[in-house]
Amino acid sequence: MKRLPIPDDVTGHEIDKDVRQELQSLPKTLAEDVAKNLVMVANLIDDEPEEAYAYSRIALRLASRVAAVREAAGFAAYATQRYTEALAEFRAARRMTGSVELWPVMADCERGLGRPERAMAMAGEPEVLKLDKAGQVEMRMVAAGARRDMGQIDAAIVTLQGPELASNSVQPWTARLRYAYADALLTAGREAEAREWFAKAIEADKDGLTDASDRLAQLDGVDFVDALDEEGEEREESGEPAAEAETVVKDDVDVADEDSSGVKPVEGDKD
Repeated sequence: MKRLPIPDDVTGHEIDKDVRQELQSLPKTLAEDVAKNLVMVANLIDDEPEEAYAYSRIALRLASRVAAVREAAGFAAYATQRYTEALAEFRAARRMTGSVELWPVMADCERGLGRPERAMAMAGEPEVLKLDKAGQVEMRMVAAGARRDMGQIDAAIVTLQGPELASNSVQPWTARLRYAYADALLTAGREAEAREWFAKAIEADKDGLTDASDRLAQLDGVDFVDALDEEGEEREESGEPAAEAETVVKDDVDVADEDSSGVKPVEGDKD
């Protein structure tokens, strides 16, 4: 079996203790090998999803009967838009654990496969009631995305409304929920309300999970451009030394009419 390089500073002990406990069913050397590959998946999935996927396939070949490995393989496939594969891995992990926590991302895979009606059906099934608050919010964002897929923008807006959206309390999902709501409002042509909710998303987005600040700037008619791209060639031709990158502001820029929810690992929208 072809292996991929693993840095010396990756020990395998970085993974969650619950995952380490699952791996105890394997021989020690094998468990350590699988753990290291899972660490690489976690380290790479945001910035290098294809590389993360490659490591996940190795872990899967080594320990396909471990639920945590199937789940990691599912998320790596999901991150690379291999939705059929992701859905199969999530279903396998769910069969092994009996947990419903993967229900929202499974529904989002259905959206990725062009089956928003199936995602909507999943949003109404009993499993949703078993989700914790975070899972229910994720499910709501997926359902709203499915509504948008079907051209039901007003229904998508209503789907996102609720006590979690109205609350002033900031939770891990708050920024992404507000962002999805703002984006839906903008798609519906309700620009003033969209601006308000993009601003609220910024207030809650301490970790930069969304590009709400960029979207708000666009609504204000401001676009940030790297001047080096535009001026570098002219200066090279004239023999002048290249200047450091600077920011210029352009007014009257058209607002992007796109469906980008900023939702991750479960995207509310993929249009």
